[in-house]
Parts: sequence; C-alpha cells; structure tokens
Amino acid sequence: METAFKNVLIKPISSDDIQQGALLIRDGKIVAFGQEEEIDLTSCTNVIDGQGCLLTPGLIDAHTHLGVDEEGIGWEGADFNETSDPVTPHVRALDGINPFEQGFFDAAKAGVTTVQVLPGSANVIGGLTAVVKVKPGGIVQEITLRETAGLKMALGENPKKFHGKEGRPPKTRMGTAAIIRREFANALRSKREPHDLKLSAYHLVLDKQIPVRVHAHRADDIMTALRIADEFDLDITIEHVTEGHLIASHLAESRARFSVGPTLSNRSKVELNHLSWDVYSELDANGIRFAMITDHPVLPISQIATSAQQAVKAGLKEEKAWRSLTIHPAENLCIQHRTGSIETGKDADLTLWDKNPITDHGQPLVTMVEGNITYQK
Repeated sequence: METAFKNVLIKPISSDDIQQGALLIRDGKIVAFGQEEEIDLTSCTNVIDGQGCLLTPGLIDAHTHLGVDEEGIGWEGADFNETSDPVTPHVRALDGINPFEQGFFDAAKAGVTTVQVLPGSANVIGGLTAVVKVKPGGIVQEITLRETAGLKMALGENPKKFHGKEGRPPKTRMGTAAIIRREFANALRSKREPHDLKLSAYHLVLDKQIPVRVHAHRADDIMTALRIADEFDLDITIEHVTEGHLIASHLAESRARFSVGPTLSNRSKVELNHLSWDVYSELDANGIRFAMITDHPVLPISQIATSAQQAVKAGLKEEKAWRSLTIHPAENLCIQHRTGSIETGKDADLTLWDKNPITDHGQPLVTMVEGNITYQK
C-alpha cells in the first residue's frame, strides 16, 4: 500500500529543507521524497495534501515513564519503581507498560512517534529500559522497537530518600557509588549464568550491548557517573544533566551521551537549584550533542515542543533544537538507522505541522508511525 504527502515544506533534518515537496511511503517505509515534480504519485491512491504545511520526522523523547507511571491513578498505576530493593537490574520497564494509558494518546497528539520508557530513579540500579513506538492501544509486543535499550541507574537525592530514610543503604552519595562499584565488580568476577537475571543484565552492559543510563542532576553526580563509567569501561548516557552548563567543557571531553531536561519545571529539590535554560546553548557551544527530554509525566509529553521553544528563546539555535528532538535522541537510543530523520529506507515516522512548532507555536495536524496515522486533527 502506498501513501503520499504533497504540497509540503519538508524538513529532513539530515539535509536542507525542501519547498513544495512530496514524500512517498510504501509498506511503512519512506521510499522517495523531494520536489513535488520529481516524485511520481500517479499510482498512489492515498495522497495527503499538506497545503504548504511543515512535514518533519516524528519527535523522539529519549526519557519518559510513559505507560509505567500512569497519571491521576495513584499507587495502582505506579509501576515504575520496584522499591523492594535498591538494586533491581533484572526488572524490565517493558513488563509495566500499558499502551492504553492516556500518555500514549497525548504523545501522538504532540507529534511524538518514539519514546524510551525507563524505570524510575528511586533505586541505585533500577532496571532495563525499553524503546517503543507511540501506537496508542494494542499490545506491547507490537510497539516495541528495542526490548532492552539500557540499564537505568540513579545518583543524587532519590536513592537516599527512598532507601536511606527506610534504614536501607544507600544513606549517602558515597554509599550509592559504592553499591554500583560493588555490583559491577562482582559481575566481572562471576561466571556468565544465563539463568541469573541480575548478572545477565550487568553482562549486557559490560559487553557493551547496552549502555548505563544514569540519572544525575548535579555537577558532582554527573562527574561521579563519568568516573565510574571510565573505571568499568561502560557506555553511558547521562540523564537530566541539570548542571551541565557548569561543567560543559569537562563533558565535552567525555565519551558520554546526554539527555537533557526537563527544564520546564520548578526547583522541587535541592539538586535542581541551578536549573537553567542556559544548559542547552552552553552544551551546544561546547560541541556537545544532546537529546531534549520531558521525563513524562514529570513534564507532560505534550510540552516537548514548548521546551524547545524556551531553549531557543534562551539562545539555542533553532536547527540544534530540531536535532535535539529528532536525530540526537535517535542516536542516544541507537535507532538512527530506523528513525530520527527523513531519509529513504527509514520508517515513515512523520509529523505534519500547521506551522513551525518551535518558532511559531505550531500544532500537529497528522502524526504517523510506520505509515499509519496515530493522530489526525
């Protein structure tokens, strides 16, 4: 089956914008795009006339709790922190995702087509993350892009609050770092037992099949995460990076990836004291690529474009903002071969906007995942 867009301004991200463009989709993949007169649409029966509107890759949010932290429900929908133990590397976010949760519908309405779903940050080691397409409803197996995309860990206030106050370790930042070191040191010494789920999760990391994804707001916590990653030769993504602008030159020297946000938030705890929109332009000035995140439902996923607007207002270049919502999160999640830009052969994950959402407060008219419409205004 073929579907096409015509009469659109195409923003491929990976190349220059195309005025009066057209794009052809077959079997959920982009098979051609360019100037409208260059694309043969004669055999295509399902043609969407974009009426001059903006067609972009679907947005990607690389850090959410979509479907595992259900809004307005309370403990019944709180499936994102397995707080029975501070160390739970074997739990999988995938097993807690509810694709019927309202957040999936809100994401589609916001132009989001792919998200990473992570366990929460209550535990020192919280579990395995998943990458899913935003297809509201259905079953998890049908929307999953990567069943295991990282191992979530957390530094800073949260592990101390959730466990230290209950008389369990860690009670200090030193204790948190020590637990991480102990776990990886033990994993290095242990045999590879396929039926030991905890060890299997660590060996995925040690074999560089997946990165650690470390919750760290404060500059000292960020540097601790990088130090541990160097000690054990781990691939690492730093999540949140709230004080990244204070140590940007040091971050530029690291081999880490960064997912930044949510900045459209209040200073609800001490480690957010230096919350600032300057983090985006300062990281960019130091040549650091980053993904912009909402941490939904901490910041509702419907506000992902609003975050980009505010970052641009504070000095981030518009094109860098676009990349932080598309190709950079795709790179952070190792799915850039599938999505994150408009290129032939990639998934037809697309959003048609009435206006530019970053500069003109545009809203989605159509959101499409793998050639199927998930939202239409």
